Amino acid sequence: MDGSVHHDITVGTKRGSDELFSSVSNGPYIMSTTANGNDSKKFKGDIRGPGVPSRVIHIRKLPNDITETEVISLGLPFGDVTNLLMLKAKNQAFLEMSSEEAAQNMVGYYSTVMPVIRHHPVYVQFSNHKELKTDNSPNQERAQAALRALSTSHVDPAVAAPSAVLRVVVENLVYPVTLDALCQIFSKFGTVLRIIVFTKNSQFQALLQYADGASAQAAKLSLDGQNIYNGCCTLRISFSKLTSLNVKYNNEKSRDFTRPDLPTGDSQPTMEHPAMATAFTPGIISAAPYAGATHAFPPAFTIQPAVSSPYPGLTVPALPGALASLSLPGATRLGFPSMSAGHCVLLVSNLNPERVTPHCLFILFGVYGDVMRVKILFNKKENALVQMSDSTQAQLAMSHLNGQRLHGKPLRITLSKHTNVQLPREGHEDQGLTKDYSNSPLHRFKKPGSKNYSNIFPPSATLHLSNIPPSVVEDDLKMLFSSSGAMVKAFKFFQKDHKMALIQMGSVEEAIESLIEFHNHDLGENHHLRVSFSKSSI
Repeated sequence: MDGSVHHDITVGTKRGSDELFSSVSNGPYIMSTTANGNDSKKFKGDIRGPGVPSRVIHIRKLPNDITETEVISLGLPFGDVTNLLMLKAKNQAFLEMSSEEAAQNMVGYYSTVMPVIRHHPVYVQFSNHKELKTDNSPNQERAQAALRALSTSHVDPAVAAPSAVLRVVVENLVYPVTLDALCQIFSKFGTVLRIIVFTKNSQFQALLQYADGASAQAAKLSLDGQNIYNGCCTLRISFSKLTSLNVKYNNEKSRDFTRPDLPTGDSQPTMEHPAMATAFTPGIISAAPYAGATHAFPPAFTIQPAVSSPYPGLTVPALPGALASLSLPGATRLGFPSMSAGHCVLLVSNLNPERVTPHCLFILFGVYGDVMRVKILFNKKENALVQMSDSTQAQLAMSHLNGQRLHGKPLRITLSKHTNVQLPREGHEDQGLTKDYSNSPLHRFKKPGSKNYSNIFPPSATLHLSNIPPSVVEDDLKMLFSSSGAMVKAFKFFQKDHKMALIQMGSVEEAIESLIEFHNHDLGENHHLRVSFSKSSI
């Protein structure tokens, strides 16, 4: 095998410029032998198909001044790191884990929670190599020294912080606060590994473990004393004496994101505070937590983790109203850099050029936010730009849809360098490849505090149907959904409300295509069908 050819195909086809697809979308990516003193000669290993699990993890888009310790820290929460190869000139690294299971957990976790190092999102995927063979160059000696230091002590690289575990007390608990809500707020500052929520002395509290002490310190500095909702639910944060959390169950009270295999246990919490009963209704974070509440909180920002399919049962819903107080203009003052509007355009690649249309992307991405414009690239029809109404929605769509199959091909989604999608100039024909949807009546999130915010779920084989007229019966809907050639596995009307139903398709891919085809379908009597993904199964 020629050691200078490296067959890791990138996730997404974006490298530096949205237009440079041809160089990487087909065929191997050639790694130049000048990178970091001939590093590329060190690859010896089996060539595997892209996406096949391996103990070796390929990490891309690293910041220029990245340290070995920071790269190793990405892997340590999931198990021992046995080898490291840094390609600093390429802003890439290869990390070898002690077992394939640890590597799978790591890739699964980071496919839903984008790791951020020094404000740079980095990309994690399986390598095609089964193991790393490294030599004794000075670069490698430094990597091996960092590995020895971290694996023997397993201590935090950031010694400045007393602990990577925070104790969080929520005072003045007017509205329910859930484990998912806390996860989304605290993930803004680093990777949350484990979290436990409980009530002690009539106070709602949480213990939350970060991957490193520096993240814990940043979160404490920024969030201590802040209100989750306007004027209430105040966060009081201190460092815990614990250095690590031991989580036995993944449910509404505790979660270990590094161990998707944990059982759910009994998730019925015993709560001392009456408001907490609502907080733990599974999957519901209501935008106006009490029926009589007149406050409708617009979402401030939804922060990852938007945990999706790799971990069944670990759906993190969007967070309506979280940190509403921080969505005000003073947000930057409170330590939240306002994300620029430049992050609201997504580059979607690996589309099926025969079947994709602006409308189908508008409907699919519209499940996760309001789509303003869609442009399928004229010369590269397997690529499109999708402009969401804000960066939160772009992030949400990317984390839920990246890797999902549409028309037989897994979608690849990255943030585009473009800040908006240009409409064609008047008189210029673009064959209907660019569409403006900014005034579409089909936007799901126009109303502040809309209940759609609390019903955002990853794509699943089961679809939630609503706005069904009384005259339409089960067989009508089954026939409609099988008319496109898809398989309908199960169907169930809601017991109390026949305007709503669940329908289970043969696969997630069939459900995605059915949602695109039948959302807003005219059922007569002035009823247009509404379709979204469900977290329930029938």
